[in-house]
Amino acid sequence: MNLFDLSGKVAIIIGGNRGIGLAIADGLASAAAVAVIANRNASQGERAAEKIRAKGLRAKAISVDVTQRKSVEALAESVLNEFGRIDILVNSAAIIVRKLIVDVTDEEWDSLMSTNLRGAFLCCQVVGRRMIEQKRGKIINISSNIIQPLQPGRGVYAITKAGLTQLTRVLAFEWAQYNVQVNAIAPGPTITDLNRKFFEEHPEDLRARIQSMPIGRMGQPQDHVGAALLLASSASDFITGQTLFVDGGSNLI
Repeated sequence: MNLFDLSGKVAIIIGGNRGIGLAIADGLASAAAVAVIANRNASQGERAAEKIRAKGLRAKAISVDVTQRKSVEALAESVLNEFGRIDILVNSAAIIVRKLIVDVTDEEWDSLMSTNLRGAFLCCQVVGRRMIEQKRGKIINISSNIIQPLQPGRGVYAITKAGLTQLTRVLAFEWAQYNVQVNAIAPGPTITDLNRKFFEEHPEDLRARIQSMPIGRMGQPQDHVGAALLLASSASDFITGQTLFVDGGSNLI
């Protein structure tokens, strides 16, 4: 089990205030890492950090706007000034627009690209430079299984996640020489704050999602913690450039 011990490690979880990001932040903290929750809404981030600290674990909240380079750079500098290192980066911030491509506005396209893809790129670039200097690091990008089995009305979201998956491969290739491993997790349909209201209003869509999954149920945020622990720990030192599907087998259909 020492392979999965994160004692002394410092992890930044972008979008760690809710959903899959929060579950991963809690999981990394449970493995003895310092979990730095970074998201746009400062009060939400602080509430999430407090939930983790209430368990006797280490967590800190720092607000960030991932669409702004200066904000991302300020986040990295703040973490380095306090902890002296950044060992793990998780990119979990994302938004979604449910429309057919023909109906997507320029503003909606730009918004999804800015948060889901450009934001992850900025975080990887800024934090990656520090990891290169350290000659070590783990980056985990939260992609989606939608890059394979497409779904109606989620086209732009799928495009951003496909881009994030390719970004993962490119960075893994460029940074392998610096002992920085870059991988992605591709969650299947998972109940989170991002989609809960939609499924409540469209129960037929929820039934269809469940019926399409061999495992016979929707995912929960905690289902993705194990994969994150693997990719954040020394257990994955020889794994890079991979996208791990955690989707109940839905990509098999």
